[in-house]
Amino acid sequence: MFELAWPWILLLAPLPWVMRYILPPADSGEAALKVSFLHELEGLAGRRARARLPAWRQQAPFILLWLCLLLAAARPQWVGAPLPIPASGRDLLLAVDVSGSMDYADMRWEDDEISRLDLVKKLFGGFIEARRGDRVGLILFGTRAYLQAPLTFDRHTVGVWLDEAMIGIAGKDTALGDAIGLAVKRLRQRPAQSRVLVLITDGANTAGEIDPRTAARLAAEEQVKVYTIGIGADPQQGGVAGLFGLNPGLDLDEPTLKAIAETTGGQYFRARNGEELQRISDSLDQLEPVEQKPTQARPALALYGWPLLAALLISVALVVRELWPPEDWRWPAWLARLRRERQP
Repeated sequence: MFELAWPWILLLAPLPWVMRYILPPADSGEAALKVSFLHELEGLAGRRARARLPAWRQQAPFILLWLCLLLAAARPQWVGAPLPIPASGRDLLLAVDVSGSMDYADMRWEDDEISRLDLVKKLFGGFIEARRGDRVGLILFGTRAYLQAPLTFDRHTVGVWLDEAMIGIAGKDTALGDAIGLAVKRLRQRPAQSRVLVLITDGANTAGEIDPRTAARLAAEEQVKVYTIGIGADPQQGGVAGLFGLNPGLDLDEPTLKAIAETTGGQYFRARNGEELQRISDSLDQLEPVEQKPTQARPALALYGWPLLAALLISVALVVRELWPPEDWRWPAWLARLRRERQP
């Protein structure tokens, strides 16, 4: 179907005539003289005077040029039939703890000891890439909670930002409540059935302005489902840190994480090693997508190039007519004489 994106521009059609009526007539600065012996002057000059065209014929090319420019500015386009675009999936925020304790190298991955944050990067980078059809966002929290990536379909970029997360970038402490509150603020504008938060931490709430249980109740009111993951080896599996009396698993506040999950209708997971965290990632991967309101798109083919081309051709024709008047369109004298000599 043909339509104009900005049809109101056609209301400018009478603008040149309005301006001509308002502005004073221009003075060419040339003197004009009326004579009654025009034929004698033409004989002396060796050429005929240009015949004056009627006013409407003089203005016709300029009127057509103006209308072509207006039509191009109105953005003509050919719009196709509406095509449905299915919108399904979740609005999933991943909140990752980047406090100082996440630097403990008490996790194992492929027979190597790596830090907790490095293990999260390895496993949940693929988790994010697999979220086809989901809007995914990233929150990094420590002493403060920051939105590193808003909800987006660009899963690759979110995965890159997760991989670039650094220990202590948001502070050395842990603000669980602030992370949940920030997630609720970002998810509350999305469809209620699709709001999901995955919270990964290895400690207890030691900073922030919101109590985690209070934040969980706010999340439940906004229908945000929170899945909590407690990461860290058991005390007897602490490696070198355990030998020196440091217990990397003591700071984990499992009762609070369980309460957050239960309050919001989510689930609590415990990851003591890479294999368990892999199974948790696979379990979260089985969350069923929630159908959202479908949208429609109508393909549009821009046609403004055609009236612009017509305006260009008319302009070229006007320039040619001005530089080479029609009465000059005759054979040169020597060429005409040569043609006559060749005739039998």
